[in-house]
Amino acid sequence: MTRDRFERAVLAVLRPVVVVGFLIATLLPFYYMLMLSLRPIEDLLRRPDSLLVDLGQLTLATYADVLRPVAEGGQGFLGLLGNSAVVATASVLVALVIAIPGAYAVSRLEFFGRRQVSALFLAVYLFPAIVLAIPLFVLLTRMQLRGSATGLVLVYIAQTVPVAIYMLKNYFETIPASVEEAGLVDGLSRVGVIRRISLPLAMPSVVATGVFVFMIAWNEFLFALLFLVERRDRWTVSLGLAQLSGSVEIPTTVLMAGSVVITVPVVLLFFLTERLLSQGLTSGAEKG
Repeated sequence: MTRDRFERAVLAVLRPVVVVGFLIATLLPFYYMLMLSLRPIEDLLRRPDSLLVDLGQLTLATYADVLRPVAEGGQGFLGLLGNSAVVATASVLVALVIAIPGAYAVSRLEFFGRRQVSALFLAVYLFPAIVLAIPLFVLLTRMQLRGSATGLVLVYIAQTVPVAIYMLKNYFETIPASVEEAGLVDGLSRVGVIRRISLPLAMPSVVATGVFVFMIAWNEFLFALLFLVERRDRWTVSLGLAQLSGSVEIPTTVLMAGSVVITVPVVLLFFLTERLLSQGLTSGAEKG
């Protein structure tokens, strides 16, 4: 047997084994979390490590408890989901409005320090969040934005815009300059070139960047705790889940239901944008 045929035979065996292994490592924890959220607490106490459950015993009562308003004895996650959706969506829209022209300028326009801008963006992003916490806390307190969703959105924008510009810049650099030059010759302004030519071509990267910003704003905990802890009505889902995990009075089934509730929107968003996301994440890997 030649070396090539041997390697092909080994890869033919290893490929499905590796794929199945990754699937098990990825899906098994989510499956266990889902089953815990659907099982009655009595059954969970009797068989806490069981992965096989009786379908007839599954219940949605824990989800009703998690989504029910606090005033009605629930955990109020429905309102928390709304707060997180507003904060995350606003963060995505504003971050993209700032990042798209910024990335285009870095990739296409000549100005002093252009080559150092990308390194500066990454340097800002590499600062630990805890280092920025105290200055941002003082700043938003003086601006009277502490305890408001607007202040939290501003923090997320400052946190995500540098890396958003870096991601979009790589894609804009793959768009042939001749295409944009043709638009300028036809009478388009620079803004018109961005809106009619560059932006449609860069849409996969825009979607990938938007999903990235959304996931950061949806899952972020430190700044949400720092700026919203005094306003229970404006909490995000990360704060609500932390409250569940820190209480000994909350059953594990309710905690798992809350975890599923905050995970499902991100998973759905990923699958809805998977095609554009995969194109955007690999943009800039090869110029041409």
